[in-house]
Amino acid sequence: MYREIRLFQIDSFAARPFEGNPAAVCLLDGSADAAWMQQVAAEMNLSETAFVSPAADGFELRWFTPTVEVDLCGHATLASAHVLFETGTVTADASVRFHTRSGLLTVARSGDGYEMDFPADPPAPCAAPDGLARVLGAEPVSVLRGREDLVIRLADAATVRGLTPDMAALGRLDARGVIVTAAADEAGCDFISRFFGPQVGIDEDPVTGSAHCTLAPYWAAELDRDRLRAYQASARGGWLSLTVTGARVQIGGQAVTVFSGVLHA
Repeated sequence: MYREIRLFQIDSFAARPFEGNPAAVCLLDGSADAAWMQQVAAEMNLSETAFVSPAADGFELRWFTPTVEVDLCGHATLASAHVLFETGTVTADASVRFHTRSGLLTVARSGDGYEMDFPADPPAPCAAPDGLARVLGAEPVSVLRGREDLVIRLADAATVRGLTPDMAALGRLDARGVIVTAAADEAGCDFISRFFGPQVGIDEDPVTGSAHCTLAPYWAAELDRDRLRAYQASARGGWLSLTVTGARVQIGGQAVTVFSGVLHA
């Protein structure tokens, strides 16, 4: 049905290739079948594949992991905007308007990167699932929940970095993903985190923009500051700049094109 679709792989929240979080971006001429998009995402086998198609006043944007469609993805949104700017589809002085399952999202250039406007998702304290410390391999300091994700605060950054959770057990928790976080232990960084999502086919996501819709308001309240700098401490790692403004979070980061080509499918 589809022939010669432009396809890109972008490293998001990265200043150079092979860092940050890779996402595939397909530029479509129109709407596409969801089952086909899921097949493409499984073929790409990245944490997210984004599908961008024209809309009346911007673009429609959908995101798929190798196994499911998701409601919100930060790094694939950043990747999609990067592609639109780099290909000249959108001019450098304009903002990209994406119509998504999470409402209207906008992305604009900012310095040598981009800034995304996303909905805030402040977490609320909740009861810890049974056996959580055993599943994580660390004792939680506090347990909270956003709309979809559990947020586990740990004692310190070293504990976050060294965590080796039981992925099979994590995948049985009632949450899209599990975010672990702690205050940073280095200058120039306010907090660090990691994101585990075996429920959606991603054991550990390298850099998760959507998780920072929840982390940013939490740490803004903890630190009494609305502008933050965060590091996601995965093996690839990635930096995010964050600004909390009421019910929105501005998420900033860089992106680089790793390769582009044509999808014959």
